[in-house]
Amino acid sequence: MEMASQPVDNRKEGIISGAWHCLKSLPGKSMSKLIELAKKTKKLGQDDPRRIIHSLKVGLAITLVSLFYYFEPLYDGFGVSAMWAVLTVVVVFEFSVGGTLSRGLNRGLATFLAAGLGFGAHHLANLSGKLGEPILLGLFVFLLASTVTFVRFFPRMKARYDYGLLIFILTFCLISVSGYRDDEVWHMAHMRVSTILIGGFTAVCVCILIFPVWAGTDLHNLVANNIDKLANFLEGFGPLYFQIPQDGEMDMTFLEGYKCVLNSKQTEESLANFAGWEPGHGEFRFRHPWKQYLKIGSLTRNCAYRIEALNGYLNTETKIPEEIRGKMQDACINMSYEAVKALKELAFSIQTMTKPCSANSHITKSKIAAKNLKSLLSTSLCKETEILDLIPAVTVASLLVDAVACTEKIAESVQELASIAKFKSVKPKKAPSRSSSKISEPEHVITIHQPSSLPE
Repeated sequence: MEMASQPVDNRKEGIISGAWHCLKSLPGKSMSKLIELAKKTKKLGQDDPRRIIHSLKVGLAITLVSLFYYFEPLYDGFGVSAMWAVLTVVVVFEFSVGGTLSRGLNRGLATFLAAGLGFGAHHLANLSGKLGEPILLGLFVFLLASTVTFVRFFPRMKARYDYGLLIFILTFCLISVSGYRDDEVWHMAHMRVSTILIGGFTAVCVCILIFPVWAGTDLHNLVANNIDKLANFLEGFGPLYFQIPQDGEMDMTFLEGYKCVLNSKQTEESLANFAGWEPGHGEFRFRHPWKQYLKIGSLTRNCAYRIEALNGYLNTETKIPEEIRGKMQDACINMSYEAVKALKELAFSIQTMTKPCSANSHITKSKIAAKNLKSLLSTSLCKETEILDLIPAVTVASLLVDAVACTEKIAESVQELASIAKFKSVKPKKAPSRSSSKISEPEHVITIHQPSSLPE
């Protein structure tokens, strides 16, 4: 019996000691998790300080509409329906002005139309008597809900008005169905529309008047930065691939910068959709060609796919022989160098909203270098090198040529954007010519000092 009870006691002691160890280490683990959470919170705020401002703006807007509950005169006017104003601010307030306007206008118009139709449906159902009223109301709800739900499948409606259509169905059903048991349908519809309009107006005013975040500006900067990231990769690819020694230590962040371009489609489409709702602001006029930014973004991603393939050849074990690499180096470096110049100028052109001046000349030089590279690969290298050794070189050269072709398409789209959006024309500064510069000759003054007395 003693031997049987001894393992049980040992198990109990093990459980107790394990529990005590967990309790003892709990403060340390909790503190480390709190520190980690604080670091993540700090980083989140530092990455985009506008997030902190947005949080404060949402709190301010909700506090303002909550006054309908706190003050008796306002509460007596709206009653429990004032809660719809609070709910409207919560669901309408977005990070950008365009997002807030989109949801606010969708909710306001949908509520107004649905309330009117709901009141009309209730009135028509009343005319049919007690027996026909529920049948007609059910028929109206079925037809309208089915029709609007099907309309939501249209891509354009889905992108811009999906939230409004959803609110339309909800409001119509609430008013028409609940009106069957409640005789004050008009009062209910009036209160709902009024409080939703008040909540939407409050959200829009706070969003626009206090440190506004414009989706159009974000889209504009995003497209320009994406083009610049492609240029940074091509700028560092040549020296790294051909192992050209640099003066200082090379910054390797360019190897990761282009990757965010590959996943930017959804963000660009969302920003373009919100930007279409925004009024004119800053240098962006009303009805600015935001769709053209989507075209540029699509071409930029196509170029990023080529760059991703090029990145694979930086870490591959299959190396190009030194002889081939030496012959390819000048043509590839020149081609990349001119493409980098063109991309950087295009990014700067979008950023400053000025027409690109010399991007076409850089692209022309890059195409000439690409043609020289093609002729080099098709003549001398093919005769002197084995095919297996030549395949990696041909692949890298082909990808670089494709990147140049993508750069040309990006340049055409940027020039089209500059034409539609009426970018400013900036003339390149010319150095003053020698004939125009006036050189004033110094005046020579000769002074003769006579001695006061001559020696006798």
